[in-house]
Amino acid sequence: MSQRRKFIKKTLLGSAVLIPGVNQALPIFQPSSKPADGPLILSTWNHGIPANAAAINAYKQTGSIVDAVEIGVKDTELDMENLSVGLQGLPDREGITTLDASIMTGDGSCGSVAFVRQVKHPISLARAVMEKTPHVMLAGEGARQFAISQGFPIEEEKLSPKAQKAYDEWKKTSKYKPVINIENHDTIGMIGMDDKGNFAGSCTTSGLAYKMHGRVGDSPIIGAGLYVDNEVGAATATGLGESIIRICGSFLIVELMRQGRTPQEACEEAVRRLISKNRKDIADIQAGFLAINKEGQVGAFAVQPGFNFAQATLSNNELIDSKSHF
Repeated sequence: MSQRRKFIKKTLLGSAVLIPGVNQALPIFQPSSKPADGPLILSTWNHGIPANAAAINAYKQTGSIVDAVEIGVKDTELDMENLSVGLQGLPDREGITTLDASIMTGDGSCGSVAFVRQVKHPISLARAVMEKTPHVMLAGEGARQFAISQGFPIEEEKLSPKAQKAYDEWKKTSKYKPVINIENHDTIGMIGMDDKGNFAGSCTTSGLAYKMHGRVGDSPIIGAGLYVDNEVGAATATGLGESIIRICGSFLIVELMRQGRTPQEACEEAVRRLISKNRKDIADIQAGFLAINKEGQVGAFAVQPGFNFAQATLSNNELIDSKSHF
């Protein structure tokens, strides 16, 4: 992971100057035109750089934006250094790693899995739900049984060494408290647009560390962690899932874009809504949003400083720091 980060091109956009009593919700990103020679891919956090690279390679091979967003996040699901995605992720308070994922295309097709165990690539299982069942979501043992029926390998249920060490340390106090910008809720969400203006998105996570057994976050919930519409654009979310679910964050952003807001304006409004619904606990909450519209304009905004995202085309892949409300 550290070797890959040496190749990251990081763009720092500076901090906003805050003047008391003045709303300075200024757009960060200048509008960009729709890519003419291939896809535009966005993904959350610095693990988005290698995920974007995998997505771009997949697009080159198949020309499918759906393949791109699936294969892109599969890279993160296998990253042993990442403790918030995949079977190597931090477990729940019972010491069990459970996974959530969703995938969606611009025509409204979607699939998701929640609270699934022992499946290395929940994003591929979510795609199988989308393409091979009449349902949108499968959960728990039902999702695992579906994986078996589709030939997915079932992995041994054993914590990764890093996760086991962290869990053993946590058990000394068994105290649950989210820590913002730390890998206990850093989902990877990815959204993409091809050169014809078709959209797709994916989202995958091992969820909150030391959560109650059975807890499900925003990532597998269509409209919360992910929403895609070919008529408008796409949005995805990362952070504390409960806060995102309360405002149907990704759907909200797409609908605001439908009404004429830019992606940046829509992301900023979603953050304001989230804060208004979680004001009592907001100091302990981080959530970030990404969006693309039909014109290829990009938006990103977070509750707290520290959120970044990767943006890639066929010729460029860079890490960008998002602005935040606070």
